[in-house]
Amino acid sequence: MNNQSEAEDLLQESFTEAFINLESFRYESAFGAWLKRIVVNKCINHLKKRKAELIFTDNVPEYYDDNETHAEIEATQLEVRKIHQALEYLPDGYRLIFSLYLLEGYDHSEIAQILGITESTSKSQFSRAKQKLKEILKN
Repeated sequence: MNNQSEAEDLLQESFTEAFINLESFRYESAFGAWLKRIVVNKCINHLKKRKAELIFTDNVPEYYDDNETHAEIEATQLEVRKIHQALEYLPDGYRLIFSLYLLEGYDHSEIAQILGITESTSKSQFSRAKQKLKEILKN
C-alpha cells in the first residue's frame, strides 16, 4: 500500500470483514489462506478505487546469512533497491500481476480469479512485466 497506516487500516478492516463473514468459511482451504485472500482482495479493491500506483517501501525487514560479508550484503541491498525502483516504472497492470505472482505467491489461475481476467492474460502480463523490468534495469 506504500503507506503503513493505510495498510494497517486495511488489515484491520480485513479482520473485521473475516470475523463478520466467518460463517462463509467453507474449510476448503487453510484459514490463513482464506484470510490472506480477503486482505489481498481488500487492498486490490482499494487500489482500484484510488487508481494509485503500487510502490514498494523500504520498511522491509532485512535478513542476513552469517557467512555473507558486509560488502556482499551492501551489494545485494543495492540490487534490491534497483529492482524496487525499476518496479515503480512498470505500468500498473504489469506491476500488480508481477507482485501477486512473485511476491505474494499466487498462481496465474488465482490471479485471474482475483482480478477478473483470463489466465492467459495474467501469464502474458507477467511475461511482459519481466521483459519490461529487464529493459528498465539495463538503462
